[in-house]
Amino acid sequence: MPEAHPFTATVTLPRDDTAEHVAEPTAHGALHWAPHHDAGYGARMQALAEWVADTGPDACVVDVSVEVAVFLRLLGVPVIVVAQPGDRTDPAHTLVYQVADHILAPWPRELNTPRWLLPHAAKTSYVGGISRFEGRTVDGYDADRDARIRAGELNVLLLGGAGGGFDKRIPSAGPDGVRWKALGGAGGDWVDDPWAAICDADVVVSHAGQNSVADLAAARRRAIVIPQPRPFDEQEATANVLARHGLAATATGWPDDDAWPLLLQTARESDPGRWRRWRVDGAAARAAEAIEDTAHRCRRPVA
Repeated sequence: MPEAHPFTATVTLPRDDTAEHVAEPTAHGALHWAPHHDAGYGARMQALAEWVADTGPDACVVDVSVEVAVFLRLLGVPVIVVAQPGDRTDPAHTLVYQVADHILAPWPRELNTPRWLLPHAAKTSYVGGISRFEGRTVDGYDADRDARIRAGELNVLLLGGAGGGFDKRIPSAGPDGVRWKALGGAGGDWVDDPWAAICDADVVVSHAGQNSVADLAAARRRAIVIPQPRPFDEQEATANVLARHGLAATATGWPDDDAWPLLLQTARESDPGRWRRWRVDGAAARAAEAIEDTAHRCRRPVA
């Protein structure tokens, strides 16, 4: 029989965002979402408490929710928090990074060391970009393709997504020799595995979510990264890092049609080999090692 996947057992938590009336959701500015007398929110936290009582986890990794991370820690569970880019200096993020037993930053330390993480340097692992495509074959040097790209003949992929896709269509006009294709978002096709389409593209137009950036780095594609509006300026911060270190061309907001030629030229002239600096290779293993080390360090005392 095939080995069971480590995440086969899942718990679907009740929704906590369906109440008609919401009262004091930020706990007087200390949290992000903890409304008074909200049945869904209460049921969600109860489900978490029951899961902890039933399974006795050695540690938990929390991706986004401050409230979940703090609640688990109050239940006595060691917590590993995944950091996110942007301005995380508000009281809720200050609290969660303080109580975390360890912090994972899914980007390279050499390119981005936020000032708000500096007080927690001793318990932070900068593991690099984590991509599901790590280890897949990347196209080697192709002289014909390189000459075509230098001549301005480009296959451009507009890469969207369910939660971060663009609501814009392929530009109605553009330089001669540019062929557009869209995946995801409002106007693109949907596929289970976009790897082939990413690798076939000479330039990929993407938002600045952490997964998408790591996928671009794994494929080492020339890219135009357009940050989408997110809380705490998360994507804008990532795009600024990419532009500052020459990993991708960037734009603020969806470009007008007449802005595309310069953006495509900038992307075309970039060095895709610089994506190695995003440290995708080995990132997942480094994250797993940090999680395991934290669980061992915080293990229950032996009777």
